[in-house]
Amino acid sequence: MNAPFPTGNKPMRLLIAAPRGFCAGVDRAIEIVERALERFGAPVYVRHEIVHNRYVVDGLKAKGAIFVEELTDVPDGVPVIFSAHGVPRSVPAEATARGLQWLDATCPLVSKVHRQAEREAAAGRHILFIGHRGHPEVIGTFGQVPEGTMTLIETIEDVANLQFASDAPLAYLTQTTLSVDDTAEIIAALQRRFPAIAAPKAEDICYATSNRQAAVKAIATQCQLVLVIGAPNSSNSQRLVEVAERSGAQAHLIQRGTDIDPAWLEGVDTLGITAGASAPEDLVREVVAKLGEFRSIYEEQILTAEENITFKLPRQLVD
Repeated sequence: MNAPFPTGNKPMRLLIAAPRGFCAGVDRAIEIVERALERFGAPVYVRHEIVHNRYVVDGLKAKGAIFVEELTDVPDGVPVIFSAHGVPRSVPAEATARGLQWLDATCPLVSKVHRQAEREAAAGRHILFIGHRGHPEVIGTFGQVPEGTMTLIETIEDVANLQFASDAPLAYLTQTTLSVDDTAEIIAALQRRFPAIAAPKAEDICYATSNRQAAVKAIATQCQLVLVIGAPNSSNSQRLVEVAERSGAQAHLIQRGTDIDPAWLEGVDTLGITAGASAPEDLVREVVAKLGEFRSIYEEQILTAEENITFKLPRQLVD
């Protein structure tokens, strides 16, 4: 909440980006775990981190959730939840074959990309998927189509190295948490090389990713330093750091207020704060409080978009 600008010694100005933090897909995924614990009792197993944030995961562990990397780590007779990043088709098939009760917390916007991949493969097009190797969302999307029908594109250089004919039946799709600017450059390169390449009906990069990057751009040009609250394995948080740096600010990815190095604040008059889509508002307030231990501060929220999207819960959790 803004307060009147104090007189006397000028405090460090904090520009807090909005939107920031939890998106609708993350809200839904966390609620699925919490409702499953209420309905079925502990333990409830979750395959992979439900979202990429240690604070959130630890909070759910304390309530009785058990996080594992593979379905083979889930014992028989207990509920299992699939993370917001999505899973290959083989995972729910295996769970069903074992008789496990499973719940899918995949973000609906990731599921949309999965369905697009299925349609393109069915139409006989080879899919060029723009994303980051090894990310759970990429693994899940590749697992929606037959092996060999999708190629990963990470850079413009990858586009130049493709061996397809210019008129080959191709389509492109993207991970939902990429840099908007970087992805636009790669798509432009694909369209130059393959003029007939099929595009998704709507942009795959999700609204939350786009909105948070736009919000960082709005504050970073006014800041000497931007702190991005998020996990090191959070793609959308890493992209926010890159956006801030490209806008001319220094930037650091931090997970908690305790990660702040007071030396970073030397010579900083205006500091920006944002949070990745998996970081709760509690951590934003923790970071602001920690900054207040080092310097006198004044907060301003810079709003660039309103978000009111919600997603339905799985039918198993709806009374």
